[in-house]
Parts: sequence; structure tokens; C-alpha cells
Amino acid sequence: MEITFYKYQGAGNDFVLIDNREGNVSLSTAQVAQICDRHFGVGADGLMYLQHSQDADFEMVYFNSDGNESTMCGNGGRCIAAFAHRLGAAGTSMRFMAIDGMHEATINTDGTVALQMQDVTDITFAGTYEILDTGSPHYVQWVTDTGAIDVFATGRSIRNEDRFQPKGINVNFVSRKGDTLVIRTYERGVEDETLACGTGVTAAAIVSAGRNTGRFDIPVKAVGGDLRVTFEKQEATNATHIVLTGGAQFVFKGSIDVA
Repeated sequence: MEITFYKYQGAGNDFVLIDNREGNVSLSTAQVAQICDRHFGVGADGLMYLQHSQDADFEMVYFNSDGNESTMCGNGGRCIAAFAHRLGAAGTSMRFMAIDGMHEATINTDGTVALQMQDVTDITFAGTYEILDTGSPHYVQWVTDTGAIDVFATGRSIRNEDRFQPKGINVNFVSRKGDTLVIRTYERGVEDETLACGTGVTAAAIVSAGRNTGRFDIPVKAVGGDLRVTFEKQEATNATHIVLTGGAQFVFKGSIDVA
């Protein structure tokens, strides 16, 4: 079966996107993993279908590189918004359905994509780390120097702790450099460090406000690029009006024969 695909990346977080508005593509877990394989496939952190929706401009269906359908992906959401605009499936402002509900996105005049995220209703503060769900579950650990962390070994260990099973958790290591957060992330499903994680960046930005309330605008530097998160906090343990903004670039179009 030959499949036409489009490759996109947002802050180095890369994805294979498939226009599946006619519903003709139904890949198995093994086939998704094959396409995402960096040695024997296209290579990507994840794969997405852009599908028809009766209630929105389109529906986003996201799979991790291990082939399993997963929870919300923030950079993936920004990339699929750019993809939808390229296809003519949406204008510069759009609404789309994802696994965690409805999202709005805007293609800005500078080419960046602003993605509205779901509200955060519960933040666990535990001293040296926080836990929250920004569409995907995240563990945020504060460190002095992200460059000194063995993200693969330490992240994998935390991700597989018994208390987070059976699904595991994404693990972020975050430090401050002036007004900017610096972040590295171990992603479940990819089972490795990724160059950026949109829901992880969002989580880090929100908990960086601590128990303070108000409106916040937080720049975040991931390994693969710069992102920005704006949000409001009316209480210490929640956040609303969350918007993740950053670049989302088309890389190439191709086709692959999937067995």
C-alpha cells in the first residue's frame, strides 16, 4: 500500500502527517512504527491523521512513534494546523477536535502557530518537582543545569516508576536562564529524549509561576527551538486561557510503500 505523506516539524519535534479526510487510510500499530522508524522508515516522533469532522474544521488523530494512539501533542497540534491551512482544509483561524477535546489555532502573520490548550485543573506541588496534565501527563523536575542531566537514563527511570503505571508519564528537566526556561524532555511512546515537547513546554511554563496568580507570558527554550506559553492563573493549582506559540514548518512531501 503506497501512502502519500507530509513531513512537518515544530521546534525539532517532527511528524508524519497524512490527509485522511476520505477515511481510506487505517494503519496498524506495526505500520505506524515502521513509518516513524528513523533507520527503516521516514523517521518521526509521531504520526497524525487529518480527518473529517462534522463539528470542526478537521479532527487530529495522533500516534506516538511506537505505533500506539496517544494523548494530546502540542507541537503536533501546531503542525497539523499548518498542514490543514496548506491543504485548504482551514483558514488562518481554525477549530479542530483532538483526543482531549476541541482546540483553536491561529496561523500568525510571522508564520508561527498559536494553539489554544485545554485548561489545567490540578497541579501537584511536591517541592523539587510538579505533576500536571496539559493534555498529556507531565512530571516537571527543576535542575540547576539541564546540560548536566542524563535525560535518557533519569527520564526513563522516572517514567517507569510504579506509581505512574500502567501508562507512564512524560518527564521534563527544567532550569531558569534569566526570564527564559530551558527544558529537556523524555517522552513516553517515543521512549527517548525529543528535541521539543509542546505539552511539556506548556507544563513547565505553568508550574514556573509557582503558586502565584495573574497573567503570565513565559518564553521557553527547547533543544530544537524557542516556544512561548501564555496563560492565566486564578488559583494556585489551575491555569486557563493557555496558548502555546512557535514555529511549525513543512519539511517535505513524499510517499512510502507500507507492507
